[in-house]
Amino acid sequence: MKMRGATKAIICFLSSAIFAVLDLLDCALCIFYRFLDSVLEANPIPCHCRSGGEEAGHKISETLYERRNIFRDQILGFVSEKGLGDDEEKEGKKKGGRRSPRWSDCSCESCVSWQNSPEKEKETLHLVIKEPKRAETSQDGSFQTENVIFLHGFLSSSSIWVETVFPNLSDDAVQRVKMFAVDLLGFGKSPKPENCLYRIEDHLEKIERTVIKQFGLTSFHLVSHSMGCILALALAAKYPNSVKSITLIAPPYFPSIEAEASHNALNRLAERKIWPPSAFFSSVMSWYEHLGRTICFIICRNHLIWEWIIKLLTGKKHLAFQIRDITRHTHRSGWHTMHEVLCRGAKFMDNYLRTIQEEGIFMKMIHGDKDQTVPLECSYNIKLRVPKAELQIIKNADHSSVIIKRKKEFTMALEKSWLLNLSIDD
Repeated sequence: MKMRGATKAIICFLSSAIFAVLDLLDCALCIFYRFLDSVLEANPIPCHCRSGGEEAGHKISETLYERRNIFRDQILGFVSEKGLGDDEEKEGKKKGGRRSPRWSDCSCESCVSWQNSPEKEKETLHLVIKEPKRAETSQDGSFQTENVIFLHGFLSSSSIWVETVFPNLSDDAVQRVKMFAVDLLGFGKSPKPENCLYRIEDHLEKIERTVIKQFGLTSFHLVSHSMGCILALALAAKYPNSVKSITLIAPPYFPSIEAEASHNALNRLAERKIWPPSAFFSSVMSWYEHLGRTICFIICRNHLIWEWIIKLLTGKKHLAFQIRDITRHTHRSGWHTMHEVLCRGAKFMDNYLRTIQEEGIFMKMIHGDKDQTVPLECSYNIKLRVPKAELQIIKNADHSSVIIKRKKEFTMALEKSWLLNLSIDD
């Protein structure tokens, strides 16, 4: 017992020391980027170190400007008194539009191809559609299909569905189901505008414009993973009469009073701890705006080089989609989506679930019992709010393997929700 207590004390001390150093480093990087942005950008985007809770006239997540940092007030307050960087920011705001991509973001063809699209396409998301081979014809001659909208998780893309679900459909589903897989705003091949806040409202507007309105959908199923579950629930709450079923894979839900929900979600999803390494990386990327930007500058901006190195070392001509997807975003799209959807979105989860319960929408959850990213308790929490929801627990599966390592079984589970009430004409 004494040994265990001593070990815990040492880890606690190391953690405090490491995060104190990171606090200091992030403040130093704030000054560094403020200077570089003022020199390299016509209209620099202000960071959130001195934010007052609003940006572009909209309220933003508290976690963007209330993240604790033991040095921020002292160091940045001193810099502000000296006026360092303020003149450049004020001057930058007079110079007009923002350069996109930013100097610290990737400008390769695959990352900026959306900018060369027609204006109409710039307002929509990248979309992959799988058409049904045969649709059952109703008495009035119209085609009856089951429409399914897929929403991916954080640092992912439509590839997760195209590579796992699309190739493993049963004959019935191939003939009767029309599938829409989008790259969410700011990820994959979708637009990544610098003047966007990447709020839940922004993501929903693009999904509606790209899929629901463009194709005139009056009924559809929703399938979502991780962060995409919050958007799926928001969409279902907005279109309760159109949604026929919702499937949530590893949904993040941590019950809390509304005033504390955002910070509670941040602390649960990205707790400041040094072990295991994946948790430490998540905490650095979620708590430190400027350290996160530096990592994005090194990895995302130079992703073609890193991909070439990985191919050289592994001898493979093509990389797994998970490796490609993790770099297909800008720092702003990733940073804001994390805080606006995952953290601020936690405030609205109770209302979304209340609507699902009241409207009687069929909902199913699939969760791996080894998930260290979004713990299994999240699905149990939802089950308490929506008792009729089905919960399928997959043994020895983690956050991604619950889909990727069991493609056929996973697809079969999805089809049961889509085809449950569809009469099959043999």
